[in-house]
Amino acid sequence: MKQITKSAALIATASAVVFGIVTPLTASATGAPAPLKWAKCEGKGLDPRQECATVSVPMDYARPGGPRIDIAVSRIPSEKPSARRGALLLIAGGPGGDSLDDPSGKGQKLPQKVRDTYDLIGFAPRGNAPSTPVSCEVGQNDLARTALRPWPAPDGSVTENMATARRMSDACARNGSELMKHISTLDNARDIDSIRAALGERKLSAWGVSYGTYIGAAYAELFPRRTDRIVLDSSDNPDPVRAERAWLQAFEVGVEDNFPEFAKWASTPGNPDRVADTAAEVRSRFLRLADRLDREPLPWPGANPAELNGNVLRQAMLDSLYDPDDYPNLAKLMLAAQKGVVPDAPQAPPESVLQNYTAVGAATICNDGAWPRSAAVYEKGVAESRAKFPLTAGMPRNAMVCAAWPWQPKEAPLRVTDRGPSNVLMVQNERDVATPLSGALKLREALGRRAVMVTVNSTGHDAYLENGNACGDAAVSRFLATGERPRADLYCE
Repeated sequence: MKQITKSAALIATASAVVFGIVTPLTASATGAPAPLKWAKCEGKGLDPRQECATVSVPMDYARPGGPRIDIAVSRIPSEKPSARRGALLLIAGGPGGDSLDDPSGKGQKLPQKVRDTYDLIGFAPRGNAPSTPVSCEVGQNDLARTALRPWPAPDGSVTENMATARRMSDACARNGSELMKHISTLDNARDIDSIRAALGERKLSAWGVSYGTYIGAAYAELFPRRTDRIVLDSSDNPDPVRAERAWLQAFEVGVEDNFPEFAKWASTPGNPDRVADTAAEVRSRFLRLADRLDREPLPWPGANPAELNGNVLRQAMLDSLYDPDDYPNLAKLMLAAQKGVVPDAPQAPPESVLQNYTAVGAATICNDGAWPRSAAVYEKGVAESRAKFPLTAGMPRNAMVCAAWPWQPKEAPLRVTDRGPSNVLMVQNERDVATPLSGALKLREALGRRAVMVTVNSTGHDAYLENGNACGDAAVSRFLATGERPRADLYCE
């Protein structure tokens, strides 16, 4: 699932019974939509063609006549109306991310034929500003990356993690609105169908990335006959029992898949940021440095937390492995720390953005599936993980805010099946730290005949038009433009 960026910081036939909530497939999830009122989008650096509107949806789809919330949407119309097929929804990662600016951004990387074929549609999922927003107003320390990712104490203790979970959950119960109880992957999928209806489209195509693949899979499960061409890029493990716990644990494998690539780069002769002479030595130096910083953290004024400790280094490692272009960030940090100094503190996103992102992410992850409440469960998992996967030091099996979440999930987690049209194309990098190939293969298995998968011999998160290769990009572009998929699963060397 996608990290916060440095600058701004995932059934049925005619009438579906989805976990006890009836969602007819003969009408939109919200009934007859009001016509959209498009206007100029607010914000800087946007394509002048991009326009924005608001879709009104039920806060609780089980009570369609109850309170309503706003979902902000954007579009850039097809560049060749005579070739227009429909709308392509861009679904961002997260949970907590939005695609509102993506028609002006990543959408413009799409080949001309794809931009001619579709209106490009972005949206801010429920809870994300400028849609009806939520915030827990958690304390500043709990906005640190090492708090949001549950790194255990240097000795493996989870005591502080459980305390953080209770503190953040209390803040969400105290400061979060009623909407906090109604933010989930399944609700996001229902909102997408409301967007489809408001656009006046009979079917919808989508390009979901990272956590967005989980939303895309949910939409294809709940509204299979409303889907046209679905691209799932960098896919989550759809485990219906563990839900997002499977995402967190995936970092164990994802880091082990990717760190060797960093180590190879960081030991290359002539590299100005060379860390060691061999890849094996890069790994051992990283582990020794993290251990030293556990014992002797370096003050880091302006950072959050205000020190470079072992877990801050580990989190920097995790962030850098998302994109090989970020390898120098980790190498420079290691080289500085080895000398006992720190670089300038990284610039954090505005606190309001972090608060919003944190609240939406927590609500989605915790409402999607129940997490264990016992510290003993996490203690056992952390100990096992630390022994087998030292680079991630137990974090992937530790307690997040969900260990003390004040509300129970209102429906069972999404179960992806092979029922529905065969119109899904998955694209997946072989070495992906956040959504590793092993997890994507679980989604491929669950979708069965509905999907074809393109596996790309590449490193990094986000495959299509980002960290993949020309072969994978061509397969996805061809599918979006023409509907033609590879006849069978494809490996792109």
